[in-house]
Amino acid sequence: MEFDVVIVGAGPAGLAAAIRLKQLAAEKDQDLNVVVLEKGAEVGAHILSGLVMDPIGLDKLIPDWREQDCPLETKVTDDRFYYLSSESGSFGIPTFLNPPLMNNHHCYTGSLGALCKWLGEQAEALGVEVYPGIAVTGAIYGDDGEVKGVITGDMGIGRDGEKKDSYTPGIALTGKYTLLAEGARGSLSKEVISRFELNHESGPQKYGIGLKELWEIPAEKHKPGLVQHTMGWPLDDHTGGGTFLYYFGENLVSVGFVMHLDYDNPYLHPFKEFQRAKTHPAIKKHLEGGKRISYGARALTEGGLQAIPKLTFPGGALLGCAAGFMNVPRIKGSHNAMLSGMAAAESVFEAIGEERSHDELTAYEEKVRNGDIAKDLTPVRNVKPLWSRYGTRLGVMLGGLDMWANTLLPFLKHTLKHLKPDFATLKHADKAKPIDYPKPDNELTFDILSSVFLSNTNHAEDQPVHLKLGDPSIPIQENLPEYAEPAQRYCPAQVYEVIEDGGEKRFQINAQNCVHCKTCDIKDPAQNINWVPPEGGDGPAYANM
Repeated sequence: MEFDVVIVGAGPAGLAAAIRLKQLAAEKDQDLNVVVLEKGAEVGAHILSGLVMDPIGLDKLIPDWREQDCPLETKVTDDRFYYLSSESGSFGIPTFLNPPLMNNHHCYTGSLGALCKWLGEQAEALGVEVYPGIAVTGAIYGDDGEVKGVITGDMGIGRDGEKKDSYTPGIALTGKYTLLAEGARGSLSKEVISRFELNHESGPQKYGIGLKELWEIPAEKHKPGLVQHTMGWPLDDHTGGGTFLYYFGENLVSVGFVMHLDYDNPYLHPFKEFQRAKTHPAIKKHLEGGKRISYGARALTEGGLQAIPKLTFPGGALLGCAAGFMNVPRIKGSHNAMLSGMAAAESVFEAIGEERSHDELTAYEEKVRNGDIAKDLTPVRNVKPLWSRYGTRLGVMLGGLDMWANTLLPFLKHTLKHLKPDFATLKHADKAKPIDYPKPDNELTFDILSSVFLSNTNHAEDQPVHLKLGDPSIPIQENLPEYAEPAQRYCPAQVYEVIEDGGEKRFQINAQNCVHCKTCDIKDPAQNINWVPPEGGDGPAYANM
C-alpha cells in the first residue's frame, strides 16, 4: 500500500502530525494520502498518562477545541505539592517557591486515551486513514539505506512458529516519509536509532515507570480542578519518584506513581511501592469510600534536552516520546508531543511540495531545537541530573534553584550530563537490602494479578512470545545470583517469574500478562530482553486512562 506519509502510533504526536498534514493540504487545495497505524485494538486503547495537560499544543492544532465536544473539560483550579516525610507525616511546599513554569493553573486534567480517541475522529474527518489493531514490526529500507516505509506483523502464527488456519501475512506500507510516534522505547524507534546511530552525540536516554489507577468516588467527595503531587515516602532519599492525583469527569480520581528507573536496589518493587504510597493520609483521604476501576503502567522518557537523539534519518523522523520530549519536573509530555507532530508535519509538507522524498527533514530538527519544545525543556534540563546525583531532598532543592536561575537568567548555558543508562545502576543483591512489603488489604491496596485484570489485557496465548531473550540462560545463571533476578519485581504485570521445578530453577515468561510498558526492555541489567510487538490488537484495553 502506497501513501504520501506513513505514521506509526496514534498517540498525541502521531495524530497531531496527521491532522496538521491534512490541514496544510486543505489550505493549499492539495490531496495528500496519510495513514496512521496503531497497535492497540482501537485508538486510545494503549494510551496511559497522568494527564495534567498544558494546552499549548492543542491550542495551536485546533484553536476552537474548547467549543467542540473535546473530552478535555476540567481546568486546574487548586494546585498542591507535598513532601511526604514519613508514612504519616507531610508538609506542603508553597507554590510561590516554585518557578512560574511549574504552575498548573492554566492546565487541564482528564484522560489522554479519551483525548486521543477524539483526535483520531478529527483526523478521520479530515481524510486520514487510521488503522488500529496493526502492529508494525520493522522498517523497509531502500537501496541507499533510506527508510521507505514499514512492514506490519504476520497474524495467525502459532507459538511453534508454524502458520495456523487464521494466518494472514503482514503488509508493506510505503511512503515518501515515515514518522515514528510510538511513545517511550518504541520497538521500531529503537531499531532506527541504533541503525542510524541517532544517539551517537546525545547522552543516554533516561526513563521512569508510571503506574496509574482510576477510581470512582462518592459525588460529595469529588473536587474537580484539584491537582496534587507528592515526593518522598515511601521511597528513600536516593530513589527518585513521587505520586500524582487529580479529579476529573463524573466522580473520577486518577492516582499514579512515577518511579525513576535509575534506582539501585534490585529488591525494589515499583508496583508495591505504589500500593504503599496510597496508604499515606495525604493520598488515602482522596480514595476512601471509592472503588478502583482501572489500572495500567507505562514507561516514560526522562532524559530531557541533553538526551534527545538526532531526530531525523533518511526517509523520516522521531516524534513525541519516541524522541524524549517529556518535561520531567512538570511531569508533562503530551503538549510537546503534539508540538513535535505539528513541526514534523510542516516540514514534511514543505518537502513534498518541493517534490522531495526519502531524504532528511532537517527543517524539523531546526523547528524542535529552536522552537517551543526547546523553550520548554531548556530551563529544566539540569533537574533530573541533579536529582540523580544528590538524592530527593538536596537534588530537588538544587533543581529548583537551577530552574529559577535559568528562568531569571536565560542566557545560562551550563548543562549537566546523565552519568549512566538505567540498566547499569543496580547494586549486586548481596550489597542491597531486601524489602518486606505489606500484604494488600483489597480495599486500598491490591495485588498485581487483580490489577492486571482491570487493565483488560488480552493476548492470544497460541502466538510466539513477544518478549525475546537474547540468551535464555542469563536470567537464571547471571541475573538471579547477581541481582536476585529483578525482572520479578520491576515488571508491573507479573510477566516474569523464577519457578522452582523439580529442584531446578527456571525463568518463566507470562507474556499474556504484558501491559506493554517496556520497562523490561529498559531495566534488564544484562540488556537481554527485547520487547517486540505481539499480534496487532493484543495488549491492554484502557478506558479513561
